[in-house]
Amino acid sequence: MENRVYNFAAGPSTLPLAVLEKAQSEFLNFNGTGMSVTEISHRDKAYEAVVREAESLVRELLKVPDDYCVLFVQGGASTQFAAVPLNLMHNKVADYIVTGNFAKKAWEEGTIYGTANKIGDSSDKVYTYIPDIDKLKYTEGADYVHITSNNTIFGTRYPEFPKCKAPLVADMSSEIFSREINVADFGAIYAGAQKNLAPAGVTIVIAKRSLIQDPLPFCPTLLKWKVQDKDGSLYNTPPAFSIYMAWLVLKDLKAKGGVKAINEIDVYKAGLLYDFIDNSKLFKNNVVKKYRSIMNVPFVTGSEELDAKFVAEAKKAGLVSLKGHRLVGGMRASIYNAMPVEGVKALIDFMKKFEVENA
Repeated sequence: MENRVYNFAAGPSTLPLAVLEKAQSEFLNFNGTGMSVTEISHRDKAYEAVVREAESLVRELLKVPDDYCVLFVQGGASTQFAAVPLNLMHNKVADYIVTGNFAKKAWEEGTIYGTANKIGDSSDKVYTYIPDIDKLKYTEGADYVHITSNNTIFGTRYPEFPKCKAPLVADMSSEIFSREINVADFGAIYAGAQKNLAPAGVTIVIAKRSLIQDPLPFCPTLLKWKVQDKDGSLYNTPPAFSIYMAWLVLKDLKAKGGVKAINEIDVYKAGLLYDFIDNSKLFKNNVVKKYRSIMNVPFVTGSEELDAKFVAEAKKAGLVSLKGHRLVGGMRASIYNAMPVEGVKALIDFMKKFEVENA
């Protein structure tokens, strides 16, 4: 499409072009209602059908067991940093593995509601690795163990998940629907949609119902997962447009073959980019190879001046939002499900050219 760029932003991020075109085509008249989906009541049967089918698609694509709820809630994943302990910290103790900025924020929020034990921390090497999950000392009687499965800022991910007695809780914001998981291995999963699923505004929560029946007494009603479950994510006015867009993206993902099929593409894209970086004379990725993310790829030249030049020239070439997070610097390419292979190849071609001219 003319004037479209390749958007490597970490979030809000790129969305499938076909989904954007579908939303555009029915923006003024959704499903024959004569109204935009941004105008229609969330109590209207036409919109309720969107929420129900979106939930059904989440269940189908992730093979969610029947005894788990699937919720669409507001406030972003950051609100769930509080909602997790408010719903699950019954004994007032939980374990946290801190592998990046958002994992740290989740742990800090957990300390407000009880004893939040930091049992793993990779800050000693600037979050470039994941602590060995087999060597961690899990707390006996902990209400849950919290992880951030993919580190958006520093570009790491868990190749395998912890196996622990306590329910495992995972923030999967930047990798949800990018790899197959066994939902039954988790007590709860949550994910802000703005990285790999929809525009900002909605967060998915998947939680085992037996764990969420007794939230802490002072838990706000809107943060009670059992309330949201009872009312089918419609306790109050939901982020209607974001849920609608998630519904379109989920349908698009199903049509493309589901999570397994998209994972194969994601692994291929990441492999192309990492292979070039590993053989480059100019660019470098500092993450331990075993823990490299396939969604977020940070890289540097070793010169702040050259990094800035790269970002500026890449933008002129139609490759945008490549500036690294302020905590890391350098560059970062977020290559979520919606980033086409052609976009990654275009980035690599530009990197080759830049290296020849600047190495």
